[in-house]
Amino acid sequence: MLTVSALNRLAREALEAALPLMWIAGEISNLTRAASGHLYFTLKDANAQVRCAMWRNRAQLLAFRPENGMRVEVRALATLYEARGDYQLNVETIRPAGIGDLAEAFRRLKDKLAAEGLFDPAGRLQLPRFPRGIGIVTSPAAAALRDVLVTLQRRAPHVPVVLYPAPVQGADAAGRLLDALMTAGRRATGDGIDVLLLVRGGGSLEDLWSFNDEALARTIHACPLPVVSGVGHETDFTIADFVADLRAPTPTGAAELATAGWHAATGETAAIAGRLQRSIARRLEGLEQRVDRASLRLVHPRERLRRAADELEVQGKRLRRAMHHQIERAHFRQAALDLRLARARPMLSPKLDRLAVLEGRLERAAHQLLAARHSRLEALESHLQHLSPESVLARGYAIARDADGNVLRSTRQVTNEDVVDVQLADGTLRTRVTGLGL
Repeated sequence: MLTVSALNRLAREALEAALPLMWIAGEISNLTRAASGHLYFTLKDANAQVRCAMWRNRAQLLAFRPENGMRVEVRALATLYEARGDYQLNVETIRPAGIGDLAEAFRRLKDKLAAEGLFDPAGRLQLPRFPRGIGIVTSPAAAALRDVLVTLQRRAPHVPVVLYPAPVQGADAAGRLLDALMTAGRRATGDGIDVLLLVRGGGSLEDLWSFNDEALARTIHACPLPVVSGVGHETDFTIADFVADLRAPTPTGAAELATAGWHAATGETAAIAGRLQRSIARRLEGLEQRVDRASLRLVHPRERLRRAADELEVQGKRLRRAMHHQIERAHFRQAALDLRLARARPMLSPKLDRLAVLEGRLERAAHQLLAARHSRLEALESHLQHLSPESVLARGYAIARDADGNVLRSTRQVTNEDVVDVQLADGTLRTRVTGLGL
C-alpha cells in the first residue's frame, strides 16, 4: 500500500522522465513576484493553462521584466509539486515569444533613434590619438574584460585603466550599465580618462538585449567622453553599436582602436630614432670640422696678451684725449652760465621789506581767526554736551533694548516674558516683561 507522499513522488519521477526539458509558448497571467525573488505565474493559451515557478537564481538573469498578458516562450521541465499534488512547470528561462518580435522591437527602436539624429556621424566625438587613460564599462567577471586588459597591456602598458563595473546580462543590466556610463562621464577628469570602452562577449539576441535599451542609447549619445562599443562578435549588432562614437567588431577590437595611436607611435618612434641618430652623427661631424678649423686659427696666449695690451694702450690714449676735450667744453659752458646768472640776479631788498609787512599782517589775521574759532568751538562743545546721551540719561531718562540690541520705541515691539535691557546713567538693568500697558 502506498502513502500519498509516495504516490506523488512516483508521479513526479514518472512525469520528469517522460517529458524532457522543452520550450513551451503561452501567455503570462496571475504573475506573482515573491519577496524571495522567485516568480510564480500561469502560462495559458486559448484552451488550457499550467502553473509555473521560476526560482530566483534564474529569474535574476532575465534580460527583460515579465508582465501579465505578455506572450512568451519558456524553457521548462514538467514536474509535480508533491506537497499539493499540483502539476507545474519549473522554468529555466523566458524569452519574448518569437525572435521575430525582438527583431521587430530592435528595428522600431533603431528607426526611432535614427530619425532623432542619434546615429548622425556629424555628432560623434573623435577618439584621442594618445589617450591619457582608458575607462572600461563591463562586468568584472566577463571574459571580454580579460581580453581587453591583455590587449591594452600588450599595446599600451603605460596607459592607466579604470573599470566601471556593471552586469552585462540580466533584468537590471541596462540600468546598471547606464549608471556606470554616467559615473564614468562625471568622474572622467578626476580619474584621468578620456575614452570609454563599452564591451561584452558574444551571445544570443536575448543575451545582448541589455545593449538595445533606449535609455542606455541616449546616455551613450550624451556621454562627454568618446565611447567605443565592442559588444559581441563581428556579426552581432546592437543599438549601442549604432549610437556609439565608434564600433569595434569585438571587445579586443575596441581595445585596439583605443590604443591605435600609441601602437602606431611605437613604429614611428623607431623610425624617428633612426633619423635622429643620423642627424646627431652629422651634427657631431660638422662640429668636429669646426673645431679643427678653429684650432688652425689659434694664437699663443702670450701673443694674444701682447696684442690686447697694445690695443688697450691705444684706447687709453683716445679716452684721455676725449676726457680732456669734454672737461674743457664743460669749463667754457660753466663760465657762460655764471655770466648769465650774474646778469639775471634779482633785487631782493624791496621784496624782503614787502615780505616783512605781509608776515605781520598774516600773523595778526591768524590770531584773530583762531580766537573766533576757539569761541565757536566752546559754544558747540557746550551744546553737544547738553545733547549727549549720557546727559539725557543723567536727567532720569533710560534706553530700552530687546535681546538683539535693537532700541525699543513702542510697546508693540515686545511681548510678555521678553527680556529687555534698560540702560541708565550708571549701568544697565536686565528686565523681563510681565505686562503691557498703554
